[in-house]
Parts: sequence; C-alpha cells; structure tokens
Amino acid sequence: MKQKKPDNNMELNLNDLLRQYRADPYEYFNVVSPHTGIVTFKVKEGDLVKGPSGKWHQKPGTLLFYLERERNQKPVYATGEGEVCKIDYQFDGKFVEAGQPLISIRHKLSKEEIIDRILTKVLYIFAASQKARYFLAPEIANKIEGLSESSKAIIEVKPGDEIITMSLMKRDTPVIYDGPEGVIYKVYFNSGQMVEENEPLIGVCPPDKLPFVKRVIERIKTEWED
Repeated sequence: MKQKKPDNNMELNLNDLLRQYRADPYEYFNVVSPHTGIVTFKVKEGDLVKGPSGKWHQKPGTLLFYLERERNQKPVYATGEGEVCKIDYQFDGKFVEAGQPLISIRHKLSKEEIIDRILTKVLYIFAASQKARYFLAPEIANKIEGLSESSKAIIEVKPGDEIITMSLMKRDTPVIYDGPEGVIYKVYFNSGQMVEENEPLIGVCPPDKLPFVKRVIERIKTEWED
C-alpha cells in the first residue's frame, strides 16, 4: 500500500477537518456474510458490541450472527466497538449469498482515533504486504518500551533498514523498510500480532513535520471532548 504524499496545506485544512469530525464523529462499518449460508442473528438494533480483546486479540468480539452451511454453524464476531444501528432482518433465518450486507455498526471516534486519522495525512504509512504475524526488531521494541509519550518520536528509520520480521508458515522473513527517511511516530500493531494484508504497521514522520504533528495532538487533546 502506497501512502499519499503529505499534504502541504495541512495547517490550513486542520480547522476544516476538526469541524467535519465535530459534525459527525462516527465511523460506520458494514458486516457482510463471509460465505453462503442461512443467517441467524444474535444481536438486535441498539445493542453495544465490542471487538477482539487480549494481548494477541485472541478473545473474539461480540457474536453478531451464525451462518449455517451444510449443517455447520460458523460464528461471525464484531471486529470493533460500537452500536448496532441497522440489521437487515429480512434475512433472519434465510439463505444469503457471500458478501451480502447484514449489519451496520456505528463507532464513535475517540480523541486518539481522530488524531490517528488526521496524522495519516502527514505520516508515511508502511503497511503489511500480506496477512501474517509481524514482530518488531528487538532493538526497536526495546527503544519504544523505554520511551515516554512525549519523546517517543526519536527512533530514526531509513530505506534498507530491517525493522520488522514477518512470520508466515513457520518461516521468519525480515521486512525491509522502503519508505522515506524519518522517525517512527506510530506503531499500529503489537509485536507478534496477526496483521491483515495492507493494514498499517508503522507511521513514519518526516523530521520537518514533527512540530506540526505535536501541535495537532496538543490542540485536539485540549479542545476535544469525548
């Protein structure tokens, strides 16, 4: 996944972005049937649901529905937190095709999530090339654990660095960073976590953008009400 070039007009756009998030501080997720089968809903509209939990996300989220095929019931769980705002009840107990939208979940964005979304317009996002378990290089992990929140963005990275290991089919492969030189500002996964293809691994900030990033964070934390 290639990251768009940072927006040079971000300082001018910040007010507009904040106004947009204040007007609609939600994200909506559609849950579709992963394959064909007969649907049995296990939640109702208005229910609050949670996503996976645990260090490795090994505990599944809220059960949304069962999908039965050839007398086998496959549970489908929520992948994030939010409120069930719509269920297509016409499919309850009926056969559906793969990819059929069934449930819509509304998730209210937190301060940190709004910061993350704004920063993706500034940071270079280095993403997973395929679904696998990813591990931070030990020296990177040790540095991150030893840094405070205010000083975390001091780990430099440049093209050719081996900062992550990908583990797939019991085989470990070093991942070579090929983005621009900068500092690791955000790590999007826990070391050892299964990450989907194209999901972000790290966010790298150009050194000249660090002052702006700090201003964004300070402003949102000061002005935003959860």
